[in-house]
Amino acid sequence: MARNPSPQVAAARDFGKAHNCKQVIIFFVQEDGRVGYASYGKNRALCDNARDIAENVWDAFERAVELIGE
Repeated sequence: MARNPSPQVAAARDFGKAHNCKQVIIFFVQEDGRVGYASYGKNRALCDNARDIAENVWDAFERAVELIGE
């Protein structure tokens, strides 16, 4: 499996390895207000599954950030 070079995915991967997780999803709000997520899975299937989970809750996360603010 190819490694994603983004710093956000690296953080998710590092967290997963440090805490013995098979999947990790991190939702974040950047200093400039942009939102995003990073997902990690120990193998391709787990990685794809983590991404699918993140995509399924993405709209709720964006709405919550808009409603609650920073």
